[in-house]
Amino acid sequence: MSVEPELELERSRVVTDTAPAGRARPLAVAGGTLLALAVVLAALNLRPAVTSVGPLLDKAQADLGATATWAGLLTTLPGLCFAVAGLAAPALARRVGIGAAVALALGVLGVGLVIRVLDGPLVVLGGTLVSSAGIALGNVLIPVVVKDSFPARVGLMTGVYTAALQGGGALGSAATPPMDDLFGGWREAWAGWAALAVVALVVWLLAVRGRRGEGGGAPRQERGRSLLRSPLAWTVTLFFGLQAFVAYIVMGWFPQVLMDAGVSRGDAGLLQGLMSLLAVPISLIVPAVAARQGSQTWWIVGLGLIGLAGNAGLIVAPAAAPLLWAILVGVGMSVFSLALTVIALRARSGPDTASLSGMAQGYGYLIATPGPLLFGLLHDLTAAWTVPLILVAVVVAVQSVVGAFAGRDRYV
Repeated sequence: MSVEPELELERSRVVTDTAPAGRARPLAVAGGTLLALAVVLAALNLRPAVTSVGPLLDKAQADLGATATWAGLLTTLPGLCFAVAGLAAPALARRVGIGAAVALALGVLGVGLVIRVLDGPLVVLGGTLVSSAGIALGNVLIPVVVKDSFPARVGLMTGVYTAALQGGGALGSAATPPMDDLFGGWREAWAGWAALAVVALVVWLLAVRGRRGEGGGAPRQERGRSLLRSPLAWTVTLFFGLQAFVAYIVMGWFPQVLMDAGVSRGDAGLLQGLMSLLAVPISLIVPAVAARQGSQTWWIVGLGLIGLAGNAGLIVAPAAAPLLWAILVGVGMSVFSLALTVIALRARSGPDTASLSGMAQGYGYLIATPGPLLFGLLHDLTAAWTVPLILVAVVVAVQSVVGAFAGRDRYV
């Protein structure tokens, strides 16, 4: 009987389980189910700090005697912080090791969630900055963990990670009002999400404990190449930024568009939640399938066209079929899962994935931040939603074209 298959299997084990001297071993060796659970729990924490604000923002504003400007700043700060802290994430991972960096991100997030409810309006803003910094670090570093730890299942794990992100966002919106009733106030409800960060931190530390270079911080992760001169890296960055530009607008303005078309406040909120829930099964299925193919272009374009159809419905007849428009827009926004998948697939190594992830999310969130403000400004200038929605349609079309190039089978 031939021993070639056994020899090949043994070679693959040697390649997987050894690393050159002085280099951090990939988190893949930290192993399997526990690390996957840690990734899911970490991802669940990366949205509730933001999505929990909206349902109780009016109560917090009234209790603090804060202005509308303060409320606008509170909702804008996370995007700006995602950009700045996201750009710093690869350097932090090189300095302390990626395992320690993710642990630090979860710790910072939990501390920020507690700080922001301790005092007045300025403290709320400061705590939001701290918690958003932790989220930004996690946004950039978790895709690197997926790339290094699950190299044969990048699409599947990216889908699981993205589904957890979306699920966490929906949970933050849906569970915070009941938490307000249960705990007796907006401060307790907002701070309650710190418990989830603590759970994730404990599981993460268990998953990477004793792993040289990952839990303890030495040896450190290699420096990835600078990608600022890479046209492909800028293409991926623009793709990520444009889809986030649209997502920020939809998350902030979609209910108001529907309510002005005659949909009740309760139904508009339910439709908003439906869009987040739709992303969960799509994120579990599409990235895993798309990653097995050389190019993800047609998946990206297909989701973009679905989103355009929903946006066209909102422009032409918003009250005619709001459920249908919400489903189409929600499916289109699920391109976020492919934006993360593309980041992992367009780089060959963990260090390069960290550089591309930091660049795409750092500069990408800078692109996205003005979206809600511009959308609202166009509404104020025209006293209607048609022109703002046309802006969204144009951005989705450009996003699809750019994404088509980002999805091609190439490497930075």
